[in-house]
Order: sequence, then structure tokens, then C-alpha cells
Amino acid sequence: MRSRRALCNWARAFGGTVLALLLAACAGPRDEAASAAPDTAPAGEADGFVRVEGTHFVLDGKPYRFAGANFWYGAYLGAPGERGDRARLVAELDQLKDAGIDNLRVLAMSEASGFKRGVRPAVMTAPGQYDETLLQGIDFLLDEMARRDMKAVLYLNNFWQWSGGMSQYVSWFTGEPVAAHDPDETGDWNGFMQNSARFYAIPEAQALYREAIRTVITRTNTINGKRYIDDPTVMSWQLANEPRPGSDADGHPNFPVFKQWVHDTAGYIRGLAPKQLVSTGSEGAWGTLRSDELFYAAHDTPNVDYLTFHLWPSNWSWMDHHDPAARLESGTVQAMDYIDRHVDLANRMGKPIVLSEFGLNRDKGAYDPASGTTARDAFYRAIYDRVLARAKAGDAIAGSNFWAWGGRGRTANADWMWTTGDPFTGDPPQEAQGLFSLFDSDASTLAIVSAHAKAMKALD
Repeated sequence: MRSRRALCNWARAFGGTVLALLLAACAGPRDEAASAAPDTAPAGEADGFVRVEGTHFVLDGKPYRFAGANFWYGAYLGAPGERGDRARLVAELDQLKDAGIDNLRVLAMSEASGFKRGVRPAVMTAPGQYDETLLQGIDFLLDEMARRDMKAVLYLNNFWQWSGGMSQYVSWFTGEPVAAHDPDETGDWNGFMQNSARFYAIPEAQALYREAIRTVITRTNTINGKRYIDDPTVMSWQLANEPRPGSDADGHPNFPVFKQWVHDTAGYIRGLAPKQLVSTGSEGAWGTLRSDELFYAAHDTPNVDYLTFHLWPSNWSWMDHHDPAARLESGTVQAMDYIDRHVDLANRMGKPIVLSEFGLNRDKGAYDPASGTTARDAFYRAIYDRVLARAKAGDAIAGSNFWAWGGRGRTANADWMWTTGDPFTGDPPQEAQGLFSLFDSDASTLAIVSAHAKAMKALD
């Protein structure tokens, strides 16, 4: 059966009144910016952009599957001068590429905030003001990734506090200090989540957010002169890191505005960057009021090209946070079920899906890079085996990104917590530096990831 995209391309080629109606249907319920944008080139064109065909990714006419990493601070390392560490970035990109890890999920926008554990500096220094040095960090990262034939997934906001995120937007337009809702100070995570979810319904916050989106997406790279929208290194733009309707207890009334926000914002991004894909950055059902059906409903829009989900068995109490080996077997069973449910949902929706975050603590809950990773290695193997099996079966699972690449980052702090000016690791500032990081010295885990990357590519 001919795909909807193929029909649309056929309609454009032949024109005519009746076919114009077909083209109108192809446009779908996007907003004005998205409706005005040209569609991407035919799927078989060899231009380096990742596209979607049914439940699979295609790159230059061939299936595209990957084993990737979260590298949230990559653009920070790419900043020039003392702000960044370009030598470290180049070395770590080489190490990742050598291991077959060539898809990186990266933070592209952070907001200056008063959160106790917020990252500093931030890309947006004040409403509508941007740190050009950090934006040049994205330029450098993308240019170096292009040299290594790597793909980037860039997220443009954050539901959580560690990069400022949605709660900082709320603070800017309500005048309420973020300290009143800082979970690292109050311990009230439900209250924090409800406060972050106010973001979706504040028009001024949405206007500033769209300006931030436009600032990044329409940027011209100062290293190579390419417009971001013309750079096939960018596989996808994500609305945010783990956007939620609110807390599990009180977030249900927010769901309609959240669903509309997904549709409208994704449409806006599609209008700006029609050659690139759009995804939400969602955790899946766990981040959508624990509901498979609400997750499905939130993504049931033509403006979202593919689905994402995350997997955190120790954070979700499926495993012991302080000793992951203690309930490794039972927690892994729950993790396999979570994977299967989401792949089945993607099959049903007819879109690819990516496991874009997963991780587990080091043995005995240690943070030291010298400590063991026996339980983590077993967990990674189980995850990768299930992803590979579902991919082999022709299901919608297209790839994964482990959380997170810590590389050469190390902390000298006795409490293991990050402070301004410290080297970055895969663990953001609100978490112990070493909690989930895969360091450059974690040879056994890196070998598991590398083997999976080769197995996924072999399916092509």
C-alpha cells in the first residue's frame, strides 16, 4: 500500500483541482507556520537527512537504526575559550564513534535560574537574551559530529529544574521566585511538577519559548556557515526533556492543554525545519499520568514524527536505588514489559519509537568511577537484547540512547555533587556525579553498547 507521504508527493507532481484537495489533506491540522512549509524531499533522496517511512527510519534510502548516548552537556564542551573544553569534546566524540555510538541526544537550550541545582551558565541569560558563547558551542559540536557522520537529537526545553526549564518560564511571567517550588529545597516534587505544568497555559511563556526555538533552529553555524535547518547532522528537534502534564496526583486536568501544546509546538517546529524530524522527548506512559492511552493520545498528531520513551527502574522503585543487584531480576521483568508495551503502542500508531533514556546505578549505589557495574552491565544486556529482538521482528523500535555519557568528567567534591565550574559528567547538577554516568573508563559497559550498535547496524 502506498504511504501517505508518497501519495502527497505524487499529488504535487501532477497538480490539478482534485489533487489540490489531496494536498490540503496532506497538510493536516498544523498551525500556520507548519502549513506554509514545504515538505521534505522524497525518502529515497541521498541528502543525509533521516526520514520516517511507516514505523521505521530511513537514511539515504536505507533503514536507519542506532545505539546512541545522551550527551546533554556536549554543547557546553563545544563553547570556545575557558567556557568549554573543545579538546575533551573532540577526544570523546572520537571514542564514541570508534565504539559505534553515533547518535547523541543533547541539550540545546537552558535558562538562567535561581534553582539550587540549576546548571550555570545558561544559554538564555534572561528572557530573550542569549549567551553567544554557548550557542557557538552548539555550532562546534554539530560541526565535529558532521565530520564523524554522527546524528544529533536536540531538545529545546526541560520539564525539570536542572537546566532552568519550564518552571523558570513560569517564574518570569508570574513574578513568583523559583525557590518557592524548588524540589531540592522543599522536597515537594508533586508541587514542583504542577508548577512546571503551568507553563503550557501562559501565553507570554509560550511566546518566549517559541522565540527561543526560532533562535536555535534558524541559526547559521559560525564554524561551517550551514543553516541548522539545512544540516542533516540534526536528526530531530525535541520539544523538551521529559515534558509531563503535571504530577500523577493532580495533573489530569492539565492534559487537554498539554496535548494541544504538543500538537501546536511540534507543528511550529515542523514549519521552521521541514527537512528534520520532530519528537517530544517524552518518558512514555510513566510521564503521561502513568497511562498508555494518554501517551498515545498526546502523540496522535501528524506533527510528531516518532515516539520516545524512557526507562528508569531504580528511580521508579522497580529496583533498589542503593543496591540495584538486590532486585535486578524482578526489576528487569518490569522493564521488559515497559519496553514491549511501548513498542506495541508505536506499532499501533504506525510510527517509529526510540528508547531515548535508560540507565541504572553502579553496584551498591556507589558513585566512584572505579566502582563496579555488574548489575548495570546485566541490565544493559537485557535492554539491548529486547530492543534487538523487537527490531529483528520488524517492529517499530528504531534505536536507543543510554543515559548518560560521562566521558572524562570527574568530580573532586566529597558529596559527589556538581558545583559551578566543575567538569561536566552525564549526571546533571541535581544528581550525584557518577550516579548513572558511563565514564570513559567503564570498559565492560562500553563494550556492551558497542556490540549492540554493531548488531543494530547489521540488521540494515
